[in-house]
Order: sequence, then C-alpha cells, then structure tokens
Amino acid sequence: MEIFTCRASTDFACKVIESLNNDRKADEKPIHLGDLQITPFSDGEFQPCFAESVRGATVYIIQSTIPPADNLMELLLTIDAAKRASADKVIAVIPYFGWARQDRKDRPRVAIGAKLAANLLTAAGADRVMTCDLHADQIQGFFDIPVDHIYSSKVFIPYIRSLHIPNLAIAAPDMGGAKRANSYAKSLGGEKQECGVIICHKTRARANVVAEIKAIGDVEGKNIIIVDDMIDTAGTLCKAADVLSEKGAASVSACATHGILSGEALDRIHASALQKVFITDTIPHPELADDPKIKIVSMAPVFASIIDKVYNYEPISPDFTF
Repeated sequence: MEIFTCRASTDFACKVIESLNNDRKADEKPIHLGDLQITPFSDGEFQPCFAESVRGATVYIIQSTIPPADNLMELLLTIDAAKRASADKVIAVIPYFGWARQDRKDRPRVAIGAKLAANLLTAAGADRVMTCDLHADQIQGFFDIPVDHIYSSKVFIPYIRSLHIPNLAIAAPDMGGAKRANSYAKSLGGEKQECGVIICHKTRARANVVAEIKAIGDVEGKNIIIVDDMIDTAGTLCKAADVLSEKGAASVSACATHGILSGEALDRIHASALQKVFITDTIPHPELADDPKIKIVSMAPVFASIIDKVYNYEPISPDFTF
C-alpha cells in the first residue's frame, strides 16, 4: 500500500495516515505519506512526479476535486503518472467529488459534468474510486469501475447522539433531502421513533437563489437539525433555519458533509437563526478552526478504515450500519 496526496487534500491525507497507523499492530511497519512532487510552470501548467518507486504497488491518491478545475486536472495527471510508473492498482480517494451537481440534463443544451468527470477518471487509469456523500446516488452508475460510496452519517450520527439533544427533530432543506433526513431520524429515534422529520419545500427564483420556503411537519418546541450533503452559498440553509425558527422551533442547527462555503456563505450563517453548523473536513477550512458557530468533524478515520479494509479484501458493509 502506497498513499499519496495532491495539494488540495494534504491535511486530510495526513489525518488518514495517522488513523491508519493508530490502528496498526506494534509489529507492523508504519505507513508513510508518499513523496509526490508537483512542478509548476510559469504559464500555469504543472507536472506531478512520484519521487519514489510505485512499481507493483496499490497506490491510493487522495484529492478533493473542489474548484478550481486545476484540482481535478492534478488528480488526473497523478493517476496517469502512477499508471505509467507501473503501479499495480490506482485508487482515487476523492473526499469531495466536484461537478456532482451536474448529474442530469435539467434543461436543454447543458453538459452532464458528473458523467464527464467519471469518464476522465476512468480514462486516466483509475481502477477504483472512493468518495463521500455524492450529490446524487446514481452518479455511482456513471463509473464502469468499483465505487465505494462513504456516508458522513457514519460520524454525524454518533456525534449527534453524544449531544443528548431533547425533543430532537431532523429537517430536510428541500424535497430531495427527504430520504437522507428520514434515515437520520430512524437511526437517532431508535425503536420508539422518537425523532420527527420535517421537510422544507423550496422554490427557486434562479440558480443559487431561493424564492420561498415552506416547512412541513411538527416544528413547535423542537430542537431541529437540518441535514444536507453540502453548503454552498448557504442561501437555502439559512432561509430554512429562519423559517423554522419563526414557526416556533426551540433551536435550529445544521450538519452538512461538504462545506463549500462560497461567496457570502459565512456571513449568512453568522447572521441567521442557526445555532451551530457541523461540517466535515472533506473540503479544507483551517481558517474555521476557532469559528464559534462552525464545528468541523473529521471523516479521515472513516476513510482510513475503508482504505485498510479494501486493501485487505475485507467486507465494508458493516461500515454502513449504525
């Protein structure tokens, strides 16, 4: 096993290495982060180069494909370099799979970016992909290679349980998130189904702009956690939180896997009714370590466990039950 990282996910990769070594036996050789050198050129191009042999190795390359597109291109070039260096297998570990919102033709004459990204990864030589909370589950079908689809609920559900929140209810920020919200509510509510589900129905004026949100469900006196796969501009999330608060919620918090937090997202969150926002480290945000409203929960131990099990041909299905 050889583990390398591209530049966008260096901190995440170091946490993965730490988790892998913590779980290894005393007589086992520790895993190190491989030496991958990226040579930049004055015109903006760059060239990855493995500074150590990967011949015959199972190579894991960790990189979130967050904007700009350079991060996706860097991953593709690194996969290509590994294949040309005679790696036995190349596994792309993509904590955040960018372009995933472009998963269908929702209007005429548009690209399906998620399918194109999947084709590019396969063409570059990836033998397997590991990723977390795809924007749409069907994106797994865009690949003709195995995809390990990891869920952030593996860390969020135990974390929410540890908070011992009374009168808890789970909310979906839109109709598309109803399945995720119901899954969280079932896991947190136990056999007595004590955790309710609230659905927020939204209409959009245009992309990234929400016109109106209506809450469906029992809101009065509930401590509500809105669950979603990502926070981009935070427009939907903050408007939903404000609507729920106005309807009598005791408190409103949120948890989302990918904290994209573009534009004025942070300002909106701080000005909203949201009490706390929980995100993971699939997208690096070192500047938010001391933010009073935002708590970052690490997905690195989960990825480390899946990497180790896949490498050793062990079943990973137990990692998807709570």
